[in-house]
Amino acid sequence: MTLLDPYTYVTLSLGSTRTPRLGVSFHTGEVDVRARVIDGHCPYLAFSTSEANVSISTTGGGSVTDPDLTLARAIFNAAARYLADCERLHTEQPATGKATDQTAA
Repeated sequence: MTLLDPYTYVTLSLGSTRTPRLGVSFHTGEVDVRARVIDGHCPYLAFSTSEANVSISTTGGGSVTDPDLTLARAIFNAAARYLADCERLHTEQPATGKATDQTAA
């Protein structure tokens, strides 16, 4: 298996008959994740690296709606699954000579 240096990958696809599509992939431990409330009413979740920023907020940046709650729950559940998978895979790796250890070269 070939290991890549940590990176952030950003793509923008434009087509004449389709809505533009933006893709952002973080493949680095250098991601800053933060959540806050803006102006006392607008929840905000952000993922940032030196190469890209991605933020998620309420519909239209306004009041919290039922679809906003549904999205927030989906993000929470996906993050919990991601954490569980990372913990499981980390535990299953050999104690030394880890193939995915970026510091060992």
